[in-house]
Amino acid sequence: MGAADAAADERPVHRVHVSEFFTGRFEVTNDEYARFVRATGHPAPAVGELPLVASGGRDALFKELSMPYVWEGQEPPHGHGNHPVVLVRFEDAQAYCRWLSEAIERVVRLPTEAEWEKAARGGVEGRRYPWGDAVDASRCNYLDDPLAKHQRGTRPTGTYPPNAFGLCDVVGNVWEWVSDWYNSEYYGSGEANDPLGPDHGSLRIVRGGAWVNDDVSMLRSACRHTVPPDTYAYSIGFRVVCTP
Repeated sequence: MGAADAAADERPVHRVHVSEFFTGRFEVTNDEYARFVRATGHPAPAVGELPLVASGGRDALFKELSMPYVWEGQEPPHGHGNHPVVLVRFEDAQAYCRWLSEAIERVVRLPTEAEWEKAARGGVEGRRYPWGDAVDASRCNYLDDPLAKHQRGTRPTGTYPPNAFGLCDVVGNVWEWVSDWYNSEYYGSGEANDPLGPDHGSLRIVRGGAWVNDDVSMLRSACRHTVPPDTYAYSIGFRVVCTP
């Protein structure tokens, strides 16, 4: 895990062991999340009280970029059924996992950071991206033209080639929630076997980068992006895992 040539919180590069687990080939889609919303009455993705990430004069842009992803009642945005669900908080993702666990009678949850990075790398160690060291616009959905932000957005899951583990959109399309709290020094002191992250914290972590990012360093397999716990956005979704 980690990267020797990046931010301090990605160092030191260290080896961890994760027990066998299954992970979704795709990020959870709007159609999948709709079954959860209809079955439980859980609030559908919407723009409500703005999160801290939308403060500092960014509220108007946040609302504008969010509007294509706002649901009508329990219906996802038209034509977005097979796009990854967004505008979901960490707690929403956890609630979905609890519902799906009951529905399929096995424990479903968010991945840990270690599991996420293991899955994202696809068995390729020491490379910046799942496919190698050079960014490649044909392999993931990111903002290759910063001026085109208002013309871009999420794309259907599976649009781009999978990594070596057969997983799609592990980088790009939308950021993905992981279960860990954030601690900038955890890599130097955490567990080597099945690390779960710190017991508490003030920031959460999302991984993988998104369609809205023009900084390609955010697409790296090792990149740890921190957000306040109240965060939801047009660029954050999630993927689920379960044990065998």
